[in-house]
Amino acid sequence: MLDPSRHINNLALVGFMGTGKSAVGRLVANLLQFDFVDTDEQIELSSGVRISDIFAQQGESHFRELESDALKALESRRHCVISTGGGCILRPANLASLRTHSLIVCLWASPEGIYKRVRHQTHRPLLNCEDPVNKILSLLKERESAYRQADLLVNSELRSLRDLAQHLAYNFRAARQEIPA
Repeated sequence: MLDPSRHINNLALVGFMGTGKSAVGRLVANLLQFDFVDTDEQIELSSGVRISDIFAQQGESHFRELESDALKALESRRHCVISTGGGCILRPANLASLRTHSLIVCLWASPEGIYKRVRHQTHRPLLNCEDPVNKILSLLKERESAYRQADLLVNSELRSLRDLAQHLAYNFRAARQEIPA
């Protein structure tokens, strides 16, 4: 049960890369008539540098700082669906920031399903390695406890994008007590 004192103004999507945060997020935003905000896109716009170049030139730690800054800037926003980077909530402060204004939904998929979705994408710096499936499995294990802190965990492999978006919109409205739970 959600804390009734929470101010749920937004829907934040967290989870591993390739679980559908951006694709589903755009659909949910349309259903709710909210703005869609992708934190990776925000970082690229504000820094003028692609995420993969930030990782290559300044490292993951610098990227995570930029990500935290992007989340802080969203704390005062209302009526947004926020798609975060896969490692965003590994920082407790980021999770705490999202909790101040959002229902946090973690999209989940199997390592094989994730690899199938991202294998041809060249902008995934964490998967530029010898064995990307093993890397996905390792990162999922490392991040599982953080992902499980979301308000809702949803497997994104079992439904169509449209069904998933409708499910998330329903859960958002229920969390805001706009419909009976």
